[in-house]
Amino acid sequence: MEAKIGDLLRAKGLKIATTESCTGGLLSSKLTDVSGSSEYIYLNLVTYSNEAKQKMLGVKTETLEKFGAVSEECAYEMAFGLQKLTGADVCISTTGIAGPTGGSKEKPVGLMYFTIYTKEKSETFKVLLPSQTPRRTMKEGFVLEVLEKVYTFLLFI
Repeated sequence: MEAKIGDLLRAKGLKIATTESCTGGLLSSKLTDVSGSSEYIYLNLVTYSNEAKQKMLGVKTETLEKFGAVSEECAYEMAFGLQKLTGADVCISTTGIAGPTGGSKEKPVGLMYFTIYTKEKSETFKVLLPSQTPRRTMKEGFVLEVLEKVYTFLLFI
């Protein structure tokens, strides 16, 4: 899937940037596994802490206090901030709970939000994987979900 995404980015002359929390750089790793990916990858960040989300991406304190880091609102602000920071054509953010700890009734382990952002269009998605999934497998599942949506998104821009 990452090679297909690379082909689309290359064909459309687009640059991509990512900012990851719960996926911890795994999405970036997948995208850079493709030879020649430096043609279309602009920047990859791992903004794991709330402080990094605020300082690097401009996520608002109010957003984190009201909705939390694992929220649709935070995912959107991360991607929006990344676009402002980089000017990349396509910006992707991930934020979630990979477990096995850290979940709650409202936000269980296996919950992830991610945003695909361009200046013309953005979409935020919610993913919920089984909470008993091992952490590494959870992260891989999150990345697979993101890659599939990014590919579909790119087809229509």
